[in-house]
Amino acid sequence: MDQQKLRTLVFEKTGVRIDVDDPVFALVALNEAVLAEAVERHVALLDDATRELAGQVQALQDGGHIERPAVAKLAPAPLSSAGAAALSAERRVIAIAGGAALLGALLVLLGQAMFFRPPPAPAPIVQAKELTAEQTKALADADKMVRAVEKLDPKSRKLIQSEMQKP
Repeated sequence: MDQQKLRTLVFEKTGVRIDVDDPVFALVALNEAVLAEAVERHVALLDDATRELAGQVQALQDGGHIERPAVAKLAPAPLSSAGAAALSAERRVIAIAGGAALLGALLVLLGQAMFFRPPPAPAPIVQAKELTAEQTKALADADKMVRAVEKLDPKSRKLIQSEMQKP
């Protein structure tokens, strides 16, 4: 698992930078280990089933229930240690590819969950209604009061402003 390559891929796809020490890499390693074990188990089951099926075919042929083919097919040669190593390496590559596929799917789903949320509904627009006659008169009186306060001496102005600050 090339962590730098995975970091680059995640950044290119989602714009999110992850550190090499990020716990997501532990999840990737765990995923690879579980996938490798599952692949080995399935390959062993397939090998057992193939041997069992070959034995059943052989028994049927020996019993005369099915005909033998005119040209006998050559049985595969037993694997040498180099062939077994190649098969093991092939299994590892398959496990790594499966882990990378699962990681890619996981990252895509997480990226979509994090970055593609629908925008919130816009706030309702409240239209102000026409002012009543009382409100218009109160605003006009307030304007007159402001002009009158501005004409007072500074001491009286401060006193009025301090009184207006009280609840």
